[in-house]
Amino acid sequence: MSQSNSNPTAYDKLRGRLVAEPHTWLVTGVAGFIGSNLLETLLKLNQQVVGLDNFATGHRRNLAEVQTLVTPEQWANFHFIEGDIRNLEDCHRAMIFPSADTSLRESGAAVEYVLHEAALGSVPRSLADPVTSNAVNISGFLNMLVASRDAGVKSFTYAASSSTYGDHPALPKVEHTIGKPLSPYAVTKYVNELYADVFARCYGFNTIGLRYFNVFGPRQDPNGAYAAVIPKWIASLMQGEPVYINGDGETSRDFCFIANVVQANLLAAVVKETEAVNQVYNVALGDRTSLNELYAHLRSKLLPHYPHLDEAQPVHRDFRAGDVRHSLADIGKAERLLGYTPTHRIGEGLTLAMPWYIKQRY
Repeated sequence: MSQSNSNPTAYDKLRGRLVAEPHTWLVTGVAGFIGSNLLETLLKLNQQVVGLDNFATGHRRNLAEVQTLVTPEQWANFHFIEGDIRNLEDCHRAMIFPSADTSLRESGAAVEYVLHEAALGSVPRSLADPVTSNAVNISGFLNMLVASRDAGVKSFTYAASSSTYGDHPALPKVEHTIGKPLSPYAVTKYVNELYADVFARCYGFNTIGLRYFNVFGPRQDPNGAYAAVIPKWIASLMQGEPVYINGDGETSRDFCFIANVVQANLLAAVVKETEAVNQVYNVALGDRTSLNELYAHLRSKLLPHYPHLDEAQPVHRDFRAGDVRHSLADIGKAERLLGYTPTHRIGEGLTLAMPWYIKQRY
């Protein structure tokens, strides 16, 4: 799905405009997986970026890595604030990119576009500690909405979640049809959508929610109890440890490479058409990959570097209670209203991401 067509996409055109006319952005959760990839792209487009993170799940090493991937001049366009979205004062502080002249810091560049990625992800984490998930994902989200409204930003784009579809069985998932939430995490992400809609109605405030489906790519952490399946399996395969598949392996997911997610965020942030703003969109590939297929992908891409995988096989165990059997997104709305055009299928994304994982030597 990599673009070979000579006709420029909406994203191609946007990147050209951004380079020609730099803007000021705020990325919350900037030290995390998605946040650091947004930062890297924005800096490479010569944008000014304020980053906010408390390192609850993000890592300083992600920021250090981004610094090595951009020029010193581009890195100088990044201003980092160590702070917590549960603190309204931190949220307000993040709305200004300070002037390089210390005497003018209070009159620095105002943030125009907010990309809100800060959250406590993971369904299991929310089941173990619903209070903290609620505080970060709902109270923190509300703080960011208030600070963004008060600062008069042009738009507020936020990480929503496919978990919002809950127990609704229909495939593919379409934005206007959801079921009942199946976890505290899903409740928090649905409340985000409700709050964003209310702010749009009450304050004339532009918001867009992006329901992510199984995002993967470089800087996604394979460690910890709540690691996503792709980095966790890669780490296990590299270390010669068992890879566990719950059930028969025909469970499927709509895996979405990080470059597609970055594209969706930038397109959503700048869209101005009345029909397109104050909406939620699926951000995915629009295709399904089974866990058995995923395992085969990972094993084949690692085998040239790790010969011990020649006879490796996954270990199947019982289905996990609460797991959705299949997930598949309808991305037609994002294609139509945002100009979203996914550029990487799962195989292409894994090919690009694998050298990063191998380099980490997990």
